[in-house]
Amino acid sequence: MGNKSTRDHIVESADQLFYQQGFEHTSFADIAGVVKISRGNFYYHFKSKDEILDAVINLRLTDTAKMLGLWDGMSETPADRIRSFINILVTNRAKIKQHGCPVGTLVNELARLDHAAKSNASKIFSLFRGWLSKQFLQMGCGGESDGLAMHLLARSQGVASLATAFQDEAFIYLEVKQMNDWLDKCIKAHPLPEIQAPQV
Repeated sequence: MGNKSTRDHIVESADQLFYQQGFEHTSFADIAGVVKISRGNFYYHFKSKDEILDAVINLRLTDTAKMLGLWDGMSETPADRIRSFINILVTNRAKIKQHGCPVGTLVNELARLDHAAKSNASKIFSLFRGWLSKQFLQMGCGGESDGLAMHLLARSQGVASLATAFQDEAFIYLEVKQMNDWLDKCIKAHPLPEIQAPQV
């Protein structure tokens, strides 16, 4: 299993199964079968499916924070960083068509089940919201920044849901283009002041 522990493999396998099958329809046996460990070894690491769910949510929070940090380091401008968020719909289009958005599907399922972990799962959306709001603020959008972040989050979730429902890849590309066009309008509506060169 390489450098990863058995526990790591259990959590990663559960993460994929929760995404593909849903939390409710994934059993201990399903996860143990993928990891290829005995039931006794499995229970050594996790006593309940809720414990695995908590570990999966924490993994997603960690991975999301890493991805946002990577986007921060890759692009010089906040607009380019926002485009990284928009364009992930194209990057992940095959998975989205098949299973939807991994964040949205889990949050919606846990809300439907009224599961105790639903608020913890929603923290992933809060990470995206806070990060997008910061980018819009740096773009000069001021008090509108959080509203623009929520608008973009809502639209991306809608695109993911409809792409899954209609299995339409062209729809994803069209919506991504329109979101990028919308971002261009935001940039024009909030031009940043030019930085004056220091007088010599």
